Amino acid sequence: MLTEQQKQKLLKIARETLEYYLSGRELPPLPNGDPVLQERRGVFVTLKKEGELRGCIGYIEGVEPLAMAVRDMAIQSATGDPRFPPVRYEELKDIEIEISVLTPLKRVKSSEEIVLGRDGVIVKKGPRQGVFLPQVADETGWSKEEFLSNLCMYKAGLPPDAWKDNNTEIYIFQADVFSET
Repeated sequence: MLTEQQKQKLLKIARETLEYYLSGRELPPLPNGDPVLQERRGVFVTLKKEGELRGCIGYIEGVEPLAMAVRDMAIQSATGDPRFPPVRYEELKDIEIEISVLTPLKRVKSSEEIVLGRDGVIVKKGPRQGVFLPQVADETGWSKEEFLSNLCMYKAGLPPDAWKDNNTEIYIFQADVFSET
């Protein structure tokens, strides 16, 4: 989906944003020459420290230009993920940044349409929803049933078999995933 140059630009935006923000400096201006970086796309920024998750927040759907979304989600991943204390400036040297740029959502009728490792999945029932990025399947090694049950329970706060309920909406998407390493 993205060129290598665009990926490097987005990683640079995320890294510089964290360096400036966590040191209390004014954020640098965003590049504006590439029309792809101006597209409204869903994006997640994941921070890892020594291979372990340290923060991950994103937009499922595009609400602002991609370059701006990466900047905002880098800050949120570092300071706003309720599962972790805020990242300190001193930690940055040990943090690896991973970015996932998402395709538009597609509603599916059944779990049969989901391909683990290719598709990210959203389950939605009433006001509750949860999302797993495509790479979660590879990282956990779960079967499709384990993947969907964990998504329902731990991300959406639904019963583990809620994905089988006809009143639960299931959406899939793909992601262009890249990191600093």
